[in-house]
Amino acid sequence: MTTLLRTPLFEEYKVLGAKTIDFGGWELPVQFTSIKDEHEAVRTTAGLFDVSHMGEIEVTGKGSLAYLQKTMTNDVSLLTDGSAQYSTMCYENGGTVDDLLIYKLNDEHYLLVVNASNIEKDFEWLLSHVAGDVHVVNKSKDFAQLALQGPLAPTILQRLTDENVVDIKYFTFKNNVKIGDYSVLVSRTGYTGEDGYELYCESSDGPALWKLLLEAGKEDGLKPCGLGARDTLRFEAKLALYGQELTKDITPLEAGIGFAVKTNKESDFIGKSVLASQKENGVPRKIVGIEMIDKGIPRTHYEVFIGDERIGEVTSGTQSPTLKRNIGLALLKKEYTALGTEVEVEIRNKRLKAVVVSTPFYKREKK
Repeated sequence: MTTLLRTPLFEEYKVLGAKTIDFGGWELPVQFTSIKDEHEAVRTTAGLFDVSHMGEIEVTGKGSLAYLQKTMTNDVSLLTDGSAQYSTMCYENGGTVDDLLIYKLNDEHYLLVVNASNIEKDFEWLLSHVAGDVHVVNKSKDFAQLALQGPLAPTILQRLTDENVVDIKYFTFKNNVKIGDYSVLVSRTGYTGEDGYELYCESSDGPALWKLLLEAGKEDGLKPCGLGARDTLRFEAKLALYGQELTKDITPLEAGIGFAVKTNKESDFIGKSVLASQKENGVPRKIVGIEMIDKGIPRTHYEVFIGDERIGEVTSGTQSPTLKRNIGLALLKKEYTALGTEVEVEIRNKRLKAVVVSTPFYKREKK
């Protein structure tokens, strides 16, 4: 029997009575109270997530930019010190190795944050493409990562520091911020569709920082949150999940994240020719939103039909806690992706009616 990996915060789950599950080889909390309560907290006040299972890979050396331009689909040259960028890495056939965040600390120092289930695969992939003065190191065990998300996240975090964290702009960060007694990289990013931060600290400081944040946000209704709410929140905001909306067989353009693919950048990158062709000629398949007309919930891998033709499958689906509607994301043949197209989802051997709808399902109001 395989022993599940645990983050530095595992003991805190027990204190708070979390229900844990096996998530990609990690023993992680699916919920602390209930998925709906935690989802609601993030949409209305704030929630705190332990995401220390995510991977951190450091890229250093004089050749760092050229190397990242070759391995990433986005244009890494657009980054300035203290800024972050969402990107993907692709295979030669355009399929996705992973989606990730790139943090630029300086011209010769970048931090890549990758999906937990892909850490070893990504690290090997990156190592296999090293050339010149480039050093790639897997630093995942050195970091704890917490995500403070929700409209009150800035207020809560500001209570704990003399640094001005409220004015950190979206997709930028400050390093070595003192949060209580701890040195933290504070990034204005997240995976919930809400405002908030992702906080990186030394792994040994993770549990204390977690407790400090929960105490600071208690009066505002800050709740510890698990993977269940993280998934429903990202799903409503149409944020791709690797293994569902993105795989080795699904390109970033099919997944609807073409903004992270810069085929017009001068640098050649792995998968560029296929992705450039898809941009020019259109994708054969496309991720779209669907809403059930008949009673039923579309779940991952449920097949989608028009008449006798199988036109694709659901990649993610649930009853939306915010919208109270049964909705899904589905990868369909492009000729059936127009808004209003009626389709059928096979649920428990029955074909149930659904319709293609616009996405994202939820978008926060910006102040």
